[in-house]
Amino acid sequence: MLELKFLTEPTLQQKQQILSIYHGRNWWPETLTNPERVQQVIDGSHCFLAAFSGDEVVGFGRALSDRTGDAYIHDVTVKESFRKNGIGSRIITMLISRLKEDGITWVALIAENDSHTFYEKIEFHAMENAKPMFRWLI
Repeated sequence: MLELKFLTEPTLQQKQQILSIYHGRNWWPETLTNPERVQQVIDGSHCFLAAFSGDEVVGFGRALSDRTGDAYIHDVTVKESFRKNGIGSRIITMLISRLKEDGITWVALIAENDSHTFYEKIEFHAMENAKPMFRWLI
């Protein structure tokens, strides 16, 4: 049975699993090994939602926000072996519900690696005259 939970204080085992997923997605370099970094990410997020199959973290997503008007959905992923089961859509739906409850009026995200078709199915649209940009600081 799959369960989705908002995390504020994950166990060490959950932090290690989340860290492993970040590494597996190549979102964090392998040199970042301290599971407490996961706690820092959770503490700095508006909310952090994890998907569990039993005790195993199989996916997650989070929102960053000014806690007033806008938010950004960030780091949404599901382990490869659990994809195509609606988990990602459930993560997005729960994040959006939480953001609405908290008074957020709009949400944005960056669809990486051709994931835009996934997000278009759940009512996200490309922003006209906008281009996502970033800069590494390490």
